[in-house]
Amino acid sequence: MNMTQDPCCDVAPVVVEAVDVWKAHGRTEVLRGIGLRARKSEVVCLMGPSGAGKSTLLRCIDGLERIDAGTIYVGNEPIGYREVDGALHELSERECCRQRAAIGMVFQSFNLFGHMTVLENLIDAPIRIKREKRAEVTDRAQELLKRVGLEDKARSYPRQLSGGQQQRVAIARALAMRPKLMLFDEPTSALDPELVGEVLEVMKELASSGMTMIVVTHEIGFAREMADTVVVMDAGVIVESGAPGNVLVDPQNPRTRAFLSRVL
Repeated sequence: MNMTQDPCCDVAPVVVEAVDVWKAHGRTEVLRGIGLRARKSEVVCLMGPSGAGKSTLLRCIDGLERIDAGTIYVGNEPIGYREVDGALHELSERECCRQRAAIGMVFQSFNLFGHMTVLENLIDAPIRIKREKRAEVTDRAQELLKRVGLEDKARSYPRQLSGGQQQRVAIARALAMRPKLMLFDEPTSALDPELVGEVLEVMKELASSGMTMIVVTHEIGFAREMADTVVVMDAGVIVESGAPGNVLVDPQNPRTRAFLSRVL
């Protein structure tokens, strides 16, 4: 099944699509029939109260968690599975790692390797997982550090950086794998307020460059300015979705209005 080709040639191809996705943690249903789509170069912002299932959805898209029902496609591939003659066959962990190489994930807590320098953090996965040549990866990593304004920090260790700098390194590290899709799980929530802006600026530049992005965030200003689609989740379901000028300005669902009244 090809999820990426739209019959209308002037419509961008679908990069990621979740189809009737269900996921439970024990007896608690965290995702309940989620349907979501992002086309090439689109920015989708996921919003909603804590416990809505937003982070779980990102982890399922990245293949870090197995879904219980439904299918998630990134490009032509069902995440965690191989499609053969119309049937889905579960992938091995090695094969899942290969799939994840096409998806960049940026977490709340940076997740940098403390025993590695900034440059080593960037070049490790492309060399180890994709078997790329060290010299080529190093050149790319240095360009990425320049892109996020940290070219002078290549030899530093994460502990020597501010939270905002660490998050910018985490973004550069994800980009070093040359992903087709970037996922952000509340990337500014662990930062002091004065450091939030520097990370959001990098994300805005990335969105403007045409990267397909799904962003879990409470940053209303970022969503209003950069999102093509705002999706509001609550209790494992999507309660409202649409253009930011509609969802954030004139929400129709009472749960959306209640959420926005708390964060604005």
